[in-house]
This record gives sequence, structure tokens and C-alpha cells, in this order.
Amino acid sequence: MDWLADFLLRSWNAVLTAGLGLLIPAVFFLCLGYLVKRRALFGDIRRALPESGLNIQILLFNVVFTVPLIVLAANFLTDFWHASGLVLVPPGQWQDWPVLAVIFVAVVVGDLVGYWRHRFEHSSFLWPSHAVHHSDTEMTWLSLERFHPINRLTTFAIDSSALLILGLPPYAVVANSLVRHYYGFFIHADLPWTYGRWNILFVSPAMHRWHHSVDEVAHGRNFSTVFGLWDWAFGTHYVPGPCDGPLGVADEIDRTLWSQFSYTFRPRAFAHLFRRRSRREVTPAE
Repeated sequence: MDWLADFLLRSWNAVLTAGLGLLIPAVFFLCLGYLVKRRALFGDIRRALPESGLNIQILLFNVVFTVPLIVLAANFLTDFWHASGLVLVPPGQWQDWPVLAVIFVAVVVGDLVGYWRHRFEHSSFLWPSHAVHHSDTEMTWLSLERFHPINRLTTFAIDSSALLILGLPPYAVVANSLVRHYYGFFIHADLPWTYGRWNILFVSPAMHRWHHSVDEVAHGRNFSTVFGLWDWAFGTHYVPGPCDGPLGVADEIDRTLWSQFSYTFRPRAFAHLFRRRSRREVTPAE
């Protein structure tokens, strides 16, 4: 029963960490939202409450059940890649680099890998689990927590493996996760900012909001988290202005925890595999 006690302890620690990790963003986005929207903010909050409540339910489920699995997976992947001999850069070579330079490399590489991993999530094969994230029709900063456990695990495995193969030290891997996670909160926030010409360099809230739009012209666009440069370089950049249209997906996913998690295992979720082209499938011409 030691494994059960260890699992429960990891889950409890994860819940405490998640609670503390949400406190500062909650205060930050409440203050920022009021500065930008004034009293209109409270109407937006009331409208988003049902979706935000579901986001918190999914967050708690992932914290209790998925995060402990990710911790175990982190140890396994670290040992696996170092034991396999497939690490491209000996870890010792990073010791002579300035810490900030190593972190910068980790974030740049992590965002590039994340861009292609995100495009893969919009393919017919991984879309059924990623569709949960896009099912939020009132996107706020809390939408970052709406991820199917399978999506959480595949994201971690792909992104972390890429950094481990480069032999990057653990602190750089953790820093990449923190930077991209908290900037992810920001780009999901309900803010009208486009960054103007700077959105080619950095992802803005409006840029990512277009990624969640139901408008077909925006499908297959804006996959980056931090650097909009990747979308610009690979032909998926799209920011015509603020995104004020409806958000969500055409997939039939109800606003319940059961529907969100079970959708991935329904046969109709994989119907796109048997079609010539999915509505969410990415092509350079889009």
C-alpha cells in the first residue's frame, strides 16, 4: 500500500501547489481586466462563470490524478533519454553557459517544438483529446486549465523529451514550462490586444483568440504559445484585428466533466480519420 500512500501524498501536494499557483494569476487578471474593461468586466465574469466552473473541475481532476502521473513520467523520461545514449548535447556542455542564456534556449526550442506538437494535436488523430480545450465558448485565462488528461500527458511527453534530448539541465526544462505556462494564461485572457506589428514576434491574446474562433477562415492558424515568429515562418499567422466572434468547436461536447473526458473515447470523435480532410486539419493553403 506504499504506492497508494505515495500517490495520495503527491496528489495533495499538487492540489496545494495548484491553489497557490492560481492565486497570483487570479488577482493579476482581475486587476488587469478592471483596468481594461472597468465595470463591463463583471458582466463578462458572470457570463463566463459556467465555463470557468468546468475549467476548475477539470483542473482539480488533473491535479489529483494526472499530475502525479506526470511526475512519474518525468523521472522515467529523464532516465530513459540519458540511458539511451540519444542525448545530442552532453549535459556538461551547458554548465559553461550563463543561466539566462540556457533558459532562453530552452524556451525558444520548447516553443518551436510546442508549435509543431500543437499542429499535430489539430490532426484527426489527436484532435479528439485536444477538442476539449477548444470547447470553451467563453475563453478566459482559466481556459488554459481545460485539457483532457491524455492531452496533458502527450504534451508533457513530447515537449519534455525534445529538451531532454538536447541535454538541457533540469532547471532549464522547469523554466521553459513555467514561462510558457504563465504566458499561456496571458494569451488565453479575454483581452482585445493584438500587439500591432509586434504580433509577428510575440503571440498576443487576440492572436490566440483567433485560434479558438469558430470562423473557418481562422482554422489551422496561430499554433505558437510565446513567439508568433513560428506562425509567420510556417504560414499559419493570422491576426486581422481583435477577435470578437463566437468561440468553440462543432464537436458535440456537453458542459459536463463526463462529456468532456468521455468524448475522446467515442467512435464519432475519430470520424475525421475516415474522411479526406478534417475541418481542423492544417494545410499550408489555409
